[in-house]
Amino acid sequence: MKKILDFVKKNKLINAGEVIGVGVSGGIDSMCLLHFLNENKELLDIDVVAIHINHGIREESDDEARFVVQKCKEMGVRVYKFTIDAPKIAKERKISLETAARDGRYGVFEALVKKDIVDKIALAHHQSDQAETILMHIFRGCGVSGARGMEPIREKIYIRPMLPVSKEEIEDYANMHNIEYVEDLSNNDTTYARNYVRNVIMKDILQRWPNAIEAINNFALSVSEDDDYIKSTLDTNALLVDKKIVQMPCYYFKGASSIYSRIVFRALSLIGVKKDIERKHIEMIRDLAVNLENGKKIRLPFDVTVSKEYDFLTFENNYVEKPTLSRVLKCEGFDAPNFGKVSVRRVKAEKMVDGDALYFDSKKIPKDAKWRYREDGDVFEKFGGGTKKLKSFLIDKKVPVRVRDFIPVLASGNVVYVIAGVAVSEKVRVDEDALTCLKVTVKK
Repeated sequence: MKKILDFVKKNKLINAGEVIGVGVSGGIDSMCLLHFLNENKELLDIDVVAIHINHGIREESDDEARFVVQKCKEMGVRVYKFTIDAPKIAKERKISLETAARDGRYGVFEALVKKDIVDKIALAHHQSDQAETILMHIFRGCGVSGARGMEPIREKIYIRPMLPVSKEEIEDYANMHNIEYVEDLSNNDTTYARNYVRNVIMKDILQRWPNAIEAINNFALSVSEDDDYIKSTLDTNALLVDKKIVQMPCYYFKGASSIYSRIVFRALSLIGVKKDIERKHIEMIRDLAVNLENGKKIRLPFDVTVSKEYDFLTFENNYVEKPTLSRVLKCEGFDAPNFGKVSVRRVKAEKMVDGDALYFDSKKIPKDAKWRYREDGDVFEKFGGGTKKLKSFLIDKKVPVRVRDFIPVLASGNVVYVIAGVAVSEKVRVDEDALTCLKVTVKK
C-alpha cells in the first residue's frame, strides 16, 4: 500500500495540516482507507475523521452505523453520522435510487466542507471501481471526458488515494491488519447499474482477459494525458460568461470536432453542468449552430437550454433546486424561496374585502395541517364544490409550470386547504356567522 503515499504525493492530494474526512460505509474498501490514513496521519501531518451516511434504503443500515461507530472508537477516530432519505429524494426528483443516494451523500460532504469541519473528503475508489466507471461511461455514450474515468482529485475537495490500488491489494491489507468490515448484500443486486457491470460484465471479461482492469486503467491514463494536452491548446477567450448564462460564437463550429466539443463542455461547466452530456448532445448543439435559423433552441439534461441568437449560441442553466418547507399553521410571515413572502394574520371577518388576499376559517383546518410544497396525489375542493387533482386545478388557474413546485400549500395528508396566492378550498370557506378568520397575503 506504499503506492498510496506515492500517489498522494505525485498528485498533491493532501496538504499538511488538513482535516481529511473519510467516507466510511463499513465495507472493506472504506475501512482499509480509514485505517491506512489514520496509521499514516503523523507522516502526512493531517487529522482524520470518519463520515458515515445511512441512506435509508436497507434494514441493516442501522447495524452498519453502529459497527462503524464502534470501530472508529477502537481506532480513536472521531466519526460523524448522518441519515438521508434516498427513496424520498428519488421520488421527489424522479431519479433513480442510485442517483438519489449519491446526490444525498455528496450533499452531506459539501455541507461539511462549507462549515469548515473538514478540508477534503477521501473516497475509497480503487482500480476495479475505475474500470467499472469507465465502462459505464462508454456504455452511456460518453466522449473523451468520460473515458478518463475518475480523477485523483475533483473540485479541489474530493480525493481518491486508492485509485492505483487493486482489490486484491486491499484484501491483503485487511488480512494483514485484521481489519473487520461488513458485507453489503445489496452489492449483489444487479438491478443497480454498477452492480451489473461488476458482477456480470466484468466477471465475464476477466475470465477471458485477466489483466483487463489494469489495461482499462492504463487506457484511461493515456486518454487523460492526450485530453489534457488538447485542452491546453484551446482558445476560449471568446466565451461570454454571466452567472448562469454563457454565450459561445458559432464560428467555433467551423473547426475540428475535437476542438469545438471541448469548448462546449467548457461552456457547460461554467454554468454548473459537468455530467450526463453525451456525443448526441454535442451533435445537436452543432446542428443548431450550423444549420438552424436564429431563435431556435434545444433542451439538454439538467434543464439546460441552448438558443441560437444570431452569431452566438446561448447556454442557460434553468435548474432551480426545489427547497423544503414544513411549517405549522400560525400567524406569522415566512419566506418561500422562488415564490415570495407569505403572511398569515388574524382579522375580523367583517374586515374581509375583495382583492389579492385570501381568507379562510382556521377552525376548519385539521390540527396536523402544515404549510408545504405540493406532492403527488394532492387534491383540492374549489369554491362551490367539485374536487380536482391539485395539478389540474393549477392548470385551470393558468399557474405557470415553473411556479407550481414553489407555491406553499396548507395541507393535511393529500387534502389541500389553502394555495398561497391562488385559492382557498370550499372546505375552509368563512361562513357568514364567523367572527374572525385568517388572512393570507403574498408579496412576490
